[in-house]
Amino acid sequence: MRARKKAGIVSTGKALPVVRLTNYDLEYIVETSDEWITARSGIKERRIISGEETNSSLSEIAARIALERAGLKPEEIDILIVATVTPDQPLPSSACLVQARLNAHRAAAFDLAAGCTGFLYGLTVGQQFIETGAAKNILLIGVDTLSPVVDWTDRRTCVLFGDGAGAVVMQPVEEGRGILASKMYSDGSKAELLEIPAGGSKRPATLKTLQERGHYIKMNGPEIFKFAVKIMVESTLNVLEMCGKKTSDLTYIAPHQANVRIINAACKRLGLSEEQVLINIQRYGNMSSATIPVVLDEALEEGKIKQGDLLALVSFGAGLTWGAAVLNW
Repeated sequence: MRARKKAGIVSTGKALPVVRLTNYDLEYIVETSDEWITARSGIKERRIISGEETNSSLSEIAARIALERAGLKPEEIDILIVATVTPDQPLPSSACLVQARLNAHRAAAFDLAAGCTGFLYGLTVGQQFIETGAAKNILLIGVDTLSPVVDWTDRRTCVLFGDGAGAVVMQPVEEGRGILASKMYSDGSKAELLEIPAGGSKRPATLKTLQERGHYIKMNGPEIFKFAVKIMVESTLNVLEMCGKKTSDLTYIAPHQANVRIINAACKRLGLSEEQVLINIQRYGNMSSATIPVVLDEALEEGKIKQGDLLALVSFGAGLTWGAAVLNW
């Protein structure tokens, strides 16, 4: 019987909008302050798309960097997955638009919508293609441009989100390396805790939905906070157990960058030190599907992550969805 291949991340890339929106800038937009935002979220600034920047243009930039670092040409991609909830348009998928931008003409391309957990869902999906031998080169992009769907009159939510893209190339890797375990979860009964209620086929755009501001993010922050801390701890412990590892074996954890208080509370329960937590929320805010690939890319550029390091990735998002993975880099 032929041995099952292992899947791993072999390169990363990122793309961030040019415009920086600081907490001080937000004081002129909504009733808030740098002190209020920093204390509640840890965020100091975020990036916002402008001019010709779009979901697909950021994706293209991040993808080209990841492909170059992997020594791959676009035409060598077998599958292109874009994890996003903010595509350029309802049809066609952002993945097809990115495929055209890259001229990745051999790639099957599709979007994956799992809220902020999209990148981890995409990682697990890509893992299956590689481990079964159905694909060799997978380009996975986590990207969201949330600024157009943020309600800039709601100070509870508009201060939290930013735009950005992160890309990774996934390929077969040697035994003992790559993704050791991954797990996806969801609970649709809590969908109303984080949603954009209008704009779909149930409530298409009308004058009424526009007046009700139904096309913007609505979030129950306190309930999301309680949920997030609990499941980040549980799902991290679950995937560690799946591959016979313990928290004491971890070199780093790369958590979804939604709120620094959530990250700190979860990592404290896991017994992890501040030095073991990869974090950049202060610079970018919550970029949804882009947070984990971007924080990985920066950690690699800074020389933090080295071959043989054991990493846990964990995220949560709208759906509600959540997931985790353990990688031997």
